[in-house]
Amino acid sequence: MNHARHDEGQAFPIYITVVAGLLFLALAYLAVGQAAVNRGGAQTAADAAALAAAQDERDQLREQWIEVLSDPEKWQEIFEGKVTLGDSCRRARQLAEQNDADLNQCFAPDLLKFRVDVQTNKSVGRSVVPGSENYMSKASAVAEIEALCDIEPSAADTEDAADTEDAADTQDAGDTEDADLPELTCKDGKVWHPKPDDAAGLPKPEDLFDVHLTDS
Repeated sequence: MNHARHDEGQAFPIYITVVAGLLFLALAYLAVGQAAVNRGGAQTAADAAALAAAQDERDQLREQWIEVLSDPEKWQEIFEGKVTLGDSCRRARQLAEQNDADLNQCFAPDLLKFRVDVQTNKSVGRSVVPGSENYMSKASAVAEIEALCDIEPSAADTEDAADTEDAADTQDAGDTEDADLPELTCKDGKVWHPKPDDAAGLPKPEDLFDVHLTDS
């Protein structure tokens, strides 16, 4: 009888050790889960910030296209992003802040692309992992702007070069202003016939450009 009690006394410390070990593992898994959630929040903020910057530039490109609508020779430069625009990273900063993060970096690694790096404002929090209360998650994202339309010459532009030159010599200023603009043939099969005097019938930013996240 005494021997049984002695065995029970020896088993109790082992039981406490096992329970403590399991509790530590549970807290460690909780810390990993907290870190994953924090990392996910950082990635969400980075994605939103990159897309915001790209969408802002897309809108500016469309505005510039409207401004030079009567000068088709400038269209291609706009569709390729080879123009001077305002600071789109301000929108990236705003979206990062809305997602409780700081914008560490925002730049264009190439034409029609934006890369952002963000850091969360909140730490992972206190846990069994030393230093977790000071750890801020970081994430990066790249957004790309893709032109959706090709510029197709108007019927007048496809005439014989010699005839076009002769016609140009006889056209007056009014005829030049009324000349047909090139068509825009887009990837969704839509064909646009831009007219300067028909603002409502002009393609919107999302008709001209697609904005999406990319790996590089």
